Amino acid sequence: MFNRFLQKILLLLIKGYRYVISPWLGNNCRFYPSCSCYTEEAIQRYGAWRGTWMGIRRISRCHPFCEGGYDPVPDLSEREKEK
Repeated sequence: MFNRFLQKILLLLIKGYRYVISPWLGNNCRFYPSCSCYTEEAIQRYGAWRGTWMGIRRISRCHPFCEGGYDPVPDLSEREKEK
């Protein structure tokens, strides 16, 4: 229950960033989907804790020395689907 609540709060923060802060910063992400979209999808797919960690790792790779490109959220493995 707490994880679901935390997930909703994190998704709300991402949407706030996307609509309030991101327009001021411009489109600087080197990846597709953007880091905020990636993190949003990772949280929806894997939950608050793991999805946030995946987003942090992705954001840490988004810098001028990284080539970027297409980098989707990985699919759930068969083992994770069974849980």
